[in-house]
Amino acid sequence: MDTRQGFDLKRHIRTIPDYPKPGILFRDITTLLSNPEAFRAAVDELCSPFQKVRIDHVAGIEARGFIVGGAVAHVLGRGFIPIRKKGKLPHKVIGQEYALEYGVDRIEIHEDALAKGERVLLIDDLIATGGTALAAVELIQRLGAELVAAAFVIDLPDLGGADKLRQAGVKVHSLVGFAGH
Repeated sequence: MDTRQGFDLKRHIRTIPDYPKPGILFRDITTLLSNPEAFRAAVDELCSPFQKVRIDHVAGIEARGFIVGGAVAHVLGRGFIPIRKKGKLPHKVIGQEYALEYGVDRIEIHEDALAKGERVLLIDDLIATGGTALAAVELIQRLGAELVAAAFVIDLPDLGGADKLRQAGVKVHSLVGFAGH
């Protein structure tokens, strides 16, 4: 998708073959982040559908979701809520496990990060299989907040994560898609 500013965002995303293991094509947004025009275009396009929607907080998933989500929160004039890997938050947390290819992982949020009824926009750099994003959705909902949508720079549609979110009733917004794994 070309952004309003005329940027082809795909052109600014580096593909690294065989990382983190053979057969994987890693989609690296650090090249997009380092280009000020492309980064601004991506943030503007992530914000665009939500400019006139009531959002109380933007939540970002560690780690690249912090970078993009923090910028989105700034543009929208909202607070930022970090969703982190196990053991990284300093206060009382609730957590959610999710399946990995070989085992499980866990993400956490402060138990007082969101109040009942607050409206949240979830941000991450990429949606692949959907495990992490679905776990983040669960955490947001367990705190009684309402998820407005989940937004991503990249969708890997062949892995089905965005479809899983939609099946769970989550509105999904993504900027670019890459076929394959």
